[in-house]
Amino acid sequence: MLKSRRSCPTVSVIVPALNEGRNLPHVAARMPDVDELILVDGGSTDDTVEVATRLWPDVRVVQQNRTGKGNALACGFAAAHGDIIVMIDADGSTDPAEIPMFVEALRNGADFAKGSRFLSAGGSADITRLRRRGNKILNGFVNVLFRTSYSDLCYGYNAFWADCLWVFDLDHTSPPLAGGAKRWGDGFEIETLLNLRIARAKLRVAEVASFEHERIHGVSNLNAMTDGIRVLRTIMREFPRRARPAPATSAFATVEVPQARRPSSGTPQAATSQAGTPQATTPKPAAMRRAS
Repeated sequence: MLKSRRSCPTVSVIVPALNEGRNLPHVAARMPDVDELILVDGGSTDDTVEVATRLWPDVRVVQQNRTGKGNALACGFAAAHGDIIVMIDADGSTDPAEIPMFVEALRNGADFAKGSRFLSAGGSADITRLRRRGNKILNGFVNVLFRTSYSDLCYGYNAFWADCLWVFDLDHTSPPLAGGAKRWGDGFEIETLLNLRIARAKLRVAEVASFEHERIHGVSNLNAMTDGIRVLRTIMREFPRRARPAPATSAFATVEVPQARRPSSGTPQAATSQAGTPQATTPKPAAMRRAS
């Protein structure tokens, strides 16, 4: 049976950041009220931390213990206190105003709310033709191997119930490896790693239509070729592994939740009231199916 979850859950938002001081004001302008905001700093040499504390006086700043986005998220997850954990980017590419839709998907029965740029109401102004093609190929590969129905494997906008954190089995305490090498899961393969471990545990997944913006300032550290190879290695490495035994209170299934359409104006945002205040959309009850 399902573990009891609060009807009015607290929400923690994790923002990994490395030299994103110029982008954080744009993120703050779209951020809804949340219970906890954690900025995980990767050793920024600009004013990222100062800007964050000025924009959000109650922000918790956590220093990651190694390098890479995956390690930053692992450190943020470990520090979070909320019932629900949301992961977004600090460069302005993920829209914080969509957070209520992710939370609502979880409140309506999902264990993991997975953002997708390729649902009919989603989109991207940032993905290149090469990355789109690579994502499609890797996505199809995963759907065959893991019997999933994912539409967007390599997108970093996700949310999940904190009581599912055990599924990820992320290392946030080990020291850095010699020579600056990354530990497995410390890099941009983290999104794929989370999706695969959710699939292996057969938790309920709801895909949420999301629009990805272009990075506002600076240059992305993502490399389509090298990071694509790491994603492929992640798929092959995760496939033979047996799922970890689940707590007796967990139930495993996949839930399909209808998505709210993006406004016709093309502006990516959560559904809004007439006053323009972001509010959660309420998906209709969805049929559940047991994952294979």
